[in-house]
Amino acid sequence: MPTQRPGSASEILTPTTLNQLVRDLLEDALPRIWIEGELSNVARPASGHLYFTLKDAGAQIRGAMFKPKSTWLKFRPEAGMHVLLRARVSLYAPRGDYQLIVEHMEEAGEGALRRAFEELKAKLQAEGLFAEARKRALPRFPRRIGVITSASGAAIHDVLSVLERRFPLASVDVLPVPVQGREAPPAITAMLRKASASERYDVVLLTRGGGSLEDLMAFNDEAVARAIHASAVPVVSAVGHEVDFSIADFVADLRAPTPSAAAELLVPDRADLLQSLHRQRERLQLLFARHLQTATQQLDQLMTRMQAQRPQARLEQGQERLRAVRARLTQRMQRSLHDAEQQVEHAALRLRTQHPRRQIPLLEQRLHEQHRRLQAGMLHRLERTQRDCASMRRALHAVSPLATLDRGYAIVFDEHGKTVRSVQSVAPDATLEVRLRDGILPVKHIPK
Repeated sequence: MPTQRPGSASEILTPTTLNQLVRDLLEDALPRIWIEGELSNVARPASGHLYFTLKDAGAQIRGAMFKPKSTWLKFRPEAGMHVLLRARVSLYAPRGDYQLIVEHMEEAGEGALRRAFEELKAKLQAEGLFAEARKRALPRFPRRIGVITSASGAAIHDVLSVLERRFPLASVDVLPVPVQGREAPPAITAMLRKASASERYDVVLLTRGGGSLEDLMAFNDEAVARAIHASAVPVVSAVGHEVDFSIADFVADLRAPTPSAAAELLVPDRADLLQSLHRQRERLQLLFARHLQTATQQLDQLMTRMQAQRPQARLEQGQERLRAVRARLTQRMQRSLHDAEQQVEHAALRLRTQHPRRQIPLLEQRLHEQHRRLQAGMLHRLERTQRDCASMRRALHAVSPLATLDRGYAIVFDEHGKTVRSVQSVAPDATLEVRLRDGILPVKHIPK
């Protein structure tokens, strides 16, 4: 049966319109989602956008990540990489294909662990935790060793077996901790700090057997790395197999490829020590025999020289030299005593000439002369001061208002004590004071 045609042209849809409707339905119906899969067909054109296909065993879907978000990635997406995306579902209208518009991309599974490992490694290396200059040498003959590891793992059995075989004199303490899982990093960190603070160990071994990157993540923890760096005693790290490297390996004072190899590096070999002791004993015996032979020869030579030099004659020569030295010493002492007596007599003569009794008359005469000169100076200064005062008194009297009053003039003051200079400045019936030569006359102003 044929499909009924629409009644008007406005009811006919175009591919563009239909794709727009489908895109709106997809974007409205599906919010932002998290999706995980494998990358393929990865392309990054000159525009900087990122295009790819995300697939799993049963399906695939196209995806796009546009600038600038595509430039913010901390890793380079490549085909075959397993990733975790946060995206929204949309439709690419030109092809009619639905696709993912990606806002965030990160490595999934072991890839993310590897990226976190590299980021922490770069951070701690920049801070100097891996510097060779800060790494300490291990003690040659450790008396007590602390082994931080799982008490039930195969690593501890290998370590104890090697230590017992190579150097049974060392005392070993097993410090049990979980070596994987969420509780492992804080337990390892706490045990490292406890072993360092106890001051009980000469060296600490941090170890476990092999495993996947995820199994070894407890030894890639930042807190564990900083605890190793802060340890007061040297730390040896032996984590996993020879090809495995952890953050603990880089921070530790020494990295061993395996737990057994770490035990061999921690202590010397008993067989080598015994062989070295045997060689040292043989060398000591040889040196002692040589020294004894040399001493015997020297003693024989001394006996021969002593007999040839007649000790009695040498003794007499020594006594003669002693008498000569004694005579020179006596003569020098007498000369020193004579010089000292002369110095004492000279000092006594100077003391007598400078005795205070000889100085008193001279000082009294000088005092009388100074007293006389002081009195004469004071009289002269007094006369000059009196002449100056008389001159100043005459000059002051010449300009004094009292001299004017003596000539018959008067000075008028108002009731406030101010000098009256004009009649106009005086109010009617004001009380005034007239200063005359011999007193003050009160008056009253009566205007005309």
